[in-house]
Amino acid sequence: MKPALFVLLFSAGCASGTPGPANLDTKNEWCGWCRMAVSETRYAAQLVAPNEEPIFFDDLGCVGHYVAGGKALPKGTIAYVADHRTQAWVRGDAAVYTLVSSLETPMGSHLIAHVDAASRDEDPDASGGVPRTPADVFGAAGAPAGVP
Repeated sequence: MKPALFVLLFSAGCASGTPGPANLDTKNEWCGWCRMAVSETRYAAQLVAPNEEPIFFDDLGCVGHYVAGGKALPKGTIAYVADHRTQAWVRGDAAVYTLVSSLETPMGSHLIAHVDAASRDEDPDASGGVPRTPADVFGAAGAPAGVP
């Protein structure tokens, strides 16, 4: 194989695009903030970055504290949150957030996320909740969105 072709193939294989959400193993993952078990997907969040292990969180409040705490995140980090109703992963910068004071979440943030307003409106647990923004959850900079 010619050296130039080898380099091209090798670099293409190592190139990393936008990282997608990782699979959550609710039996073996621990919260990156409070160290509690991440046992319920519907309240979970994660931070993923190219060539890094994902960091899972058991409550939206925990990921918010972690990000707002000013810890340097790897370049390209993206936040994903679970849609409370469907448990599908959603980009944190695009999710719809709701504060439901009557809903008990793992660490008491009372925050839940949904892919959109329609999913929120179909979720009986979101009834009576107050809308929140990504900045309310993650701090002034909002949810990490993969840009430096």
